[in-house]
Order: sequence, then C-alpha cells, then structure tokens
Amino acid sequence: MLNRAIASAVSSVTSSSSSVSLLPKSKPFFSVKTLSGSSRSPSFCGGFTRRIDHKPLRMTTRAMATQQLENADQLIDSVETFIFDCDGVIWKGDKLIEGVPETLDMLRAKGKRLVFVTNNSTKSRKQYGKKFETLGLNVNEEEIFASSFAAAAYLQSINFPKDKKVYVIGEEGILKELELAGFQYLGGPDDGKRQIELKPGFLMEHDHDVGAVVVGFDRYFNYYKIQYGTLCIRENPGCLFIATNRDAVTHLTDAQEWAGGGSMVGALVGSTQREPLVVGKPSTFMMDYLADKFGIQKSQICMVGDRLDTDILFGQNGGCKTLLVLSGVTSISMLESPENKIQPDFYTSKISDFLSPKTANV
Repeated sequence: MLNRAIASAVSSVTSSSSSVSLLPKSKPFFSVKTLSGSSRSPSFCGGFTRRIDHKPLRMTTRAMATQQLENADQLIDSVETFIFDCDGVIWKGDKLIEGVPETLDMLRAKGKRLVFVTNNSTKSRKQYGKKFETLGLNVNEEEIFASSFAAAAYLQSINFPKDKKVYVIGEEGILKELELAGFQYLGGPDDGKRQIELKPGFLMEHDHDVGAVVVGFDRYFNYYKIQYGTLCIRENPGCLFIATNRDAVTHLTDAQEWAGGGSMVGALVGSTQREPLVVGKPSTFMMDYLADKFGIQKSQICMVGDRLDTDILFGQNGGCKTLLVLSGVTSISMLESPENKIQPDFYTSKISDFLSPKTANV
C-alpha cells in the first residue's frame, strides 16, 4: 500500500494554475523501473530497483454542475471520514470560523473520523496541535497532517540516504519534521539573514552533500536562498526539488489574502528550469498515506475545503466525495464561472451548515 502512495506522489500533477512534472532532469542517485519501463523517477532504496505502477493525477471536470448541499445528514451518513482543510475552513489567520467547535463535536458524536490536512508548512504537527488547542478545539496530533510533515514522510518513503542533507527554503515547521524523521538539514529561517556581496569574480559555494531542496512558504525568503537552492538543484547530481505546495495565496491574517508558497516555488522553477515534486495538495501522496495509515476506503471519505485547485482537486484525484465551503478563498461567482473546470460534488457556505438537516441558502 505504501508503494501506491509513493507512485501517486511521483506522478505528474496538474492544477488549474500550473503543470507540474515530477521527474527530475538530472540523473538520480538510484532509479526505479516502472511497469511500462518508459519512465524513471528518483528513489533511494539502497541501490536496488523496484517496479512501481505509475497512475498519473488528472484534472477532473464534472459533467454535472455542483449541487448546493441541501441535506447535510444524508452526506454525513454516507461517509466514514471527513478530511478538513484548515485555513478558510476551520480558521482564517488566528480567528476561528463561527460554528466550528459545535460542528466537530457533532461529527465526533456520530462516530465520524476527523482528519485535518493543511498545505501550510510553517508549523509542524505538534505546533498545529497547539494552535488547535489555543482556539479551543480538541484535536489530537495524530489527526493533523501538514505539508511540512508530508515532505519528511515522502523522504522516508523513498529511503532518502541519511548521509545526504536537505536544504530548506521554508520555516520552522519543515525543520522540526525533518529532525523528527532523522534527516540532516540546513537553511531555513537562519539563511534569511544572509546576504550576498556581489563583487567581480565572486563564486558562491554550496554543500555538495545536499540531496534534496524542500521549498515551502517562507517569510524570510531572499536572494541568497534562491541562489543556494538553485546551485544544489542544478549542480548536485540527482538532487530532488520538492515543494510542499504551490498555493498562490495564504491566510496570514483574516483581513486579506497574502502571497502563498507558490511564489517561493515559482522563483526556483524560474532559476532552475525544473518543475518540483509536490507533496501537498492536490498531489495524492497525503491521501494515499492517510488511507494506508487509517485503513480508510477512499469512497468513504469526504474532502472539505475552500480551494478548488487544491482541496477539491485533491479529493477528486483521491476518489473521494468533495464539499466546497465558501468561507475562504472561493466565492460563489468563482465556482459558477464558465472558466472554472473543477466542480465539487456539493457546496455550502460553511461547515456549521452540517448542524442543520437542511442547510441555509448561500
């Protein structure tokens, strides 16, 4: 089952805003033979090859228009597990969205498994657990899956060599998860203080033992990090380029949208001319990981999120039911736009609409 998670993660990811190829151009440390024998993907498996069935992700276009959620009880009874996005669904910035505690309590009382998946990589699972606690929500750390954790879990799944290092363009969450997984790392917030003094003939050195560059949201992003990550990806043989996510915007506060992790990833795409391996939504790596960990049938999962090109596509690529809430990024006009090709199964205003058998009109 874990092989399926790896296979999905190293397939091509297509979102509404970008096309992502997960096959690095440079020669990997080791190679994996696929069933077709026509493509190669990076693997760190002690020098032997494995056969992996690649199942590429797809952009899903629903033939029928999305239905407004009219009978919440019917949807609740039809699934075993609810996966919730966090930003825009549970909270905005540091402000809890109205009705969330009562909704989660009701679902738990009905025996539903709750899982929280976020593309935000600035915190570790433990740190997110503290945020849930601060907001008055009783959520177990084992129910939380951040893209910071996904990056470390992916490296573990491919047996990334412990003598290789990871260069991090991102914040503390990625560093903590890499440390827990036993990987060596450098970079992170500390490199936000570094500057390059460009002088004639200046040559910037980098660590040739870096075998992966992980890029996530980074409020300390600077030119030093772009150049260091670029050198590792372009000059270190087989170096992986991993993105926690490619979100265009994020909710740093509830006042407005802010530039997301996709802007940092985009800078490295531009300088390396390489596309990253994306471990966060809409890649199915986390979905496959969760299904394997909890023994969940994907048809018994409902993905609830506020973004079409990450949350809803994540659920559709994973074969789950999908519910769009309009409490975050996506508006009803965006959903109904002729240009929108991603149609969830249902939509509603916010997750507290679950509290009534008949939901309120949007």
